[in-house]
Amino acid sequence: MVLVAASSSVNGKQVQVLSKKEEAFEVEGTVTQALANTRFRVQLETGNEVMAHVAGRMRKHFIRIVPGDKVRVELSPYDLTKGRIVYRER
Repeated sequence: MVLVAASSSVNGKQVQVLSKKEEAFEVEGTVTQALANTRFRVQLETGNEVMAHVAGRMRKHFIRIVPGDKVRVELSPYDLTKGRIVYRER
């Protein structure tokens, strides 16, 4: 868990506000199926299968992903069935 500090002004006084931000965790997996709108079905090393979309940085640099690629998927602690592909192994 990470505490994010933000500063705001209340009644002319500076107040520091701390908010909790849950960290996502990364898992290795293999792309099994390419779906529409840059979504993929990924089989994780843990045995689970998730739906994942391509991260914005990978889209920006035109990194292609095809079935069979080894990828690193970032999963949210809130929904373990959806993820974001953040890295493709070379």
